[in-house]
Amino acid sequence: MQDFMTITKALADENRVRLLLALRGGQLCVCQMIELLGLAPSTVSKHLSILNQARLVDKRKEERWIYYGLVGENGSQQAKEAIAWVSKSLSKHGKVLEDARRLKQILCLDPKELCKKLNLPRSCGYTKKRRSGG
Repeated sequence: MQDFMTITKALADENRVRLLLALRGGQLCVCQMIELLGLAPSTVSKHLSILNQARLVDKRKEERWIYYGLVGENGSQQAKEAIAWVSKSLSKHGKVLEDARRLKQILCLDPKELCKKLNLPRSCGYTKKRRSGG
């Protein structure tokens, strides 16, 4: 029951659903998803964290870059079914189609240059720096 509740909470936000659908074509770098949604890096990072906690996405680090993708074969049956349901339900939705067109343009850009353009502190492995002395 807990897994179900975590998944449904993760799917209760439009931006998280958009991220999930954007990942249908394969792994994306965090900077690519920031560019797609047009949101602050910290906001996108939080959305990705929630999707990861719900075990809907996996992440991998390659040097300084973090890539996210949909769960693979080792994902839970509930996660796979949720992703399939979201995809089937929204694949023809206008916003999803617009995201797909936009994502094609973003994928033509060099991710390293995109990270520089977005001025992320740690390239695509965005993590907010903590201030000391609080």
